[in-house]
Amino acid sequence: MSVVREFMTTNAQCVKEDQTLQEAAAMMRDLDCGSLPICGSDGKLKGFITDRDIVVRCVAENMDPREVRAMDLAQGTPHWIDADANIDEAIAMMENYQVRRLPVIADHKLVGIISQGDIARNYSEARVGELVEHISAKTRMGNMA
Repeated sequence: MSVVREFMTTNAQCVKEDQTLQEAAAMMRDLDCGSLPICGSDGKLKGFITDRDIVVRCVAENMDPREVRAMDLAQGTPHWIDADANIDEAIAMMENYQVRRLPVIADHKLVGIISQGDIARNYSEARVGELVEHISAKTRMGNMA
């Protein structure tokens, strides 16, 4: 049985909930990524922010990314998976929530991120194809609504 911790990227960094969106954008640039988990001062996951969130929900709304905090854009309950969960559970969550990556938690702390790419590099081609197809199809359908 394959578990999430065998597939995940372990050097995940998070933006602190009180950091500005400008700082979050600079982190994404420096880390060459398009999203970051948002962590509280206690190290616990509070949300997830994407480069698109910054553009659409801050810049396009004429808000100042030097003033808006990461936590201001966090909405709802973040989706995450336990490091010891079966990899099929991670795939099912990605399909169900139409997300390409999930924060990985152990002992209530962020320990990594698992993405479609992580799974693609380490899992059967057929299963990866299904994952991409399901997420892409649901995303397209959601964009049409």
